Amino acid sequence: MPEALKQRRIMIADDEPINVKLVQKQLSADGYRDFVTTTCSEQVLDLLEERRPDVLILDVVMPGIDGLTLLGEIRRNHLHAHLPVIMVTASNDRETRNRSLDLGATDFLDKPLDSTQLLARVRNALVLKSQFDQLRCWAETLENEVRRRTAELEASRLELLYCLGRAAEFRDNETGQHVIRVGKYVALTAAKMGLDPDMVTLLSQTSQLHDMGKIGIPDSILLKPGKLTAAEMEIMRGHSAIGSDALAPCSPDELQRYMDHTRVGKEIFCAGQSPLLRMAATIAYSHHERWDGTGYPLGLKGEEIPLEGRITAVADVFDALSSPRPYKEAIPIDECFRMIEAERGKHFDPQVVDAFLACKDEVRAIAEQYGEAQAAMAECTSAGCLPSGECPR
Repeated sequence: MPEALKQRRIMIADDEPINVKLVQKQLSADGYRDFVTTTCSEQVLDLLEERRPDVLILDVVMPGIDGLTLLGEIRRNHLHAHLPVIMVTASNDRETRNRSLDLGATDFLDKPLDSTQLLARVRNALVLKSQFDQLRCWAETLENEVRRRTAELEASRLELLYCLGRAAEFRDNETGQHVIRVGKYVALTAAKMGLDPDMVTLLSQTSQLHDMGKIGIPDSILLKPGKLTAAEMEIMRGHSAIGSDALAPCSPDELQRYMDHTRVGKEIFCAGQSPLLRMAATIAYSHHERWDGTGYPLGLKGEEIPLEGRITAVADVFDALSSPRPYKEAIPIDECFRMIEAERGKHFDPQVVDAFLACKDEVRAIAEQYGEAQAAMAECTSAGCLPSGECPR
């Protein structure tokens, strides 16, 4: 018998002290040294919690709490669900044995105890427990590895999202901090509205891709310092559709072509079917819609506009107002709050505005932490800002 098994802890519970001593003596003679014993059934459950034995030898008939009742309590505790329990009984009653099996007994010993049977049953129970412990350890190792790899994949995904959003933002904002601030404003607002934490996280991540379509807008328009012409404005508004198309799932034919190219290509484009990118596409095309129906590209009104687009709209406009751009200087934070509130029920969903304005202190902290130096405190001198507070760029 492996020496390691002799180091395992054995618990003996019997209301007769002589029986406890007899079992312990027989096991000690075979090399076992670690014992927990009790003659009080009321102490069994507490001792299990405190000493965590590897096998329990439990008498069926005991005053107070009988062995079968204890066995039922043991099996209801997930910590002891796999503890080997050897029931000791002087009865050959079939009903007692069947009930013991139903309650989860591992094995039986008949009184008077036979030393050979005792050692064999205890050894087998310890082997079983040892194998279970090894499997549990292996499962925990695998679980930890899966958790680690999942965290790595999540970190890579978030980094990719940020890089995609920042790539578009670098076209007209050299710091790229806009996408971070918008994501954080969106998370604050969504949480204040009572949305599910998983949804808050998803919104925070996907809203960073709201201006992905800027990659398709010419620099002559995107970086123009003055007010856009009507024709230029129309082109600028096209960034919503461009972003939506860029983030939309591939068609089956497109996906097959990319999958045939390389394994990496397959993995990348399969991700296009993910809820994350579907939400990002929705935000990209809907964040310039207006509550009163005068927005673009679809002219949606009220709750026709997806909630994710309504939330991102407030965060995006607020940050556009409070940050410097090639065509405008920053507006002071307090004035930005007033402008957002003035558009409640017109440009923006009233409930979203209320939730956003309820987070003013947190918004200020984000603007300060991720802001462009002192720009957020500058006075606005640009004649190109729209009276409504909407920035088409």
